[in-house]
Amino acid sequence: MKLEGKVALITGGAQGIGRAIALLFARQGAKVAISDINLERARETCQEIESLGGQAIAISGNVADAKEAEAMIEQAVEKFGGLDVLVNNAGITRDGILLRMREEDWDAVIAVNLKGAFHCTKAALRFFLKRKGGKIVNIASVTGEMGNAGQSNYAASKAGLIGFTKSVAREYANRNIQVNAVAPGFIDTAMSQAIPPKGREFLIQQIPMERLGTPEDVAEAVLFLACPTADYITGQVLNVNGGMYM
Repeated sequence: MKLEGKVALITGGAQGIGRAIALLFARQGAKVAISDINLERARETCQEIESLGGQAIAISGNVADAKEAEAMIEQAVEKFGGLDVLVNNAGITRDGILLRMREEDWDAVIAVNLKGAFHCTKAALRFFLKRKGGKIVNIASVTGEMGNAGQSNYAASKAGLIGFTKSVAREYANRNIQVNAVAPGFIDTAMSQAIPPKGREFLIQQIPMERLGTPEDVAEAVLFLACPTADYITGQVLNVNGGMYM
């Protein structure tokens, strides 16, 4: 198993892409800490992992709060004795065209999607430096690379996350810490399922592979970057978008 004996923390791991990452990591031998503001759903994912014979812990917390982010990392380390992989997956949307976008919607998206990664990464780095190694995978988005009408706040947060990824990768490359990003395209999750049928059809027309991605498609890419086989890869953005952006 590719992650046997490793400890991974996945933010926003209760459902969607985060859940798929947690399940795949567990199948590959990792001990998984799942943090989410929805503790009940996080516990359900943990139960699913345990039913497969894996080990998992559910942690309640808001990544936008520095103290709560630190507590997440500390709980994972206390439970499993260390930390090897951090996946910054927690994210929200508050869509709207710019002239109608409320300031609080802008602030909320930046706080969770970008500042949340800052908080969790900063907390995890302290442990990675002590153990002289670690991996961070940030979940960005195709929207952060090409933009999307009605999502200026989300696009800004994900573009910022890509820049953050590259900067942190440069800072800690010589400390055996690899920092990369995965940029999903349009993925078949609860978020995209809420789009009206005509909107979904239009999205699919923009994708050369003519289908939405699955959470498992993204999880496999995250697994690759979290494994020792990717030890010489850092500061990169791995696109998982069916060819929508090249």
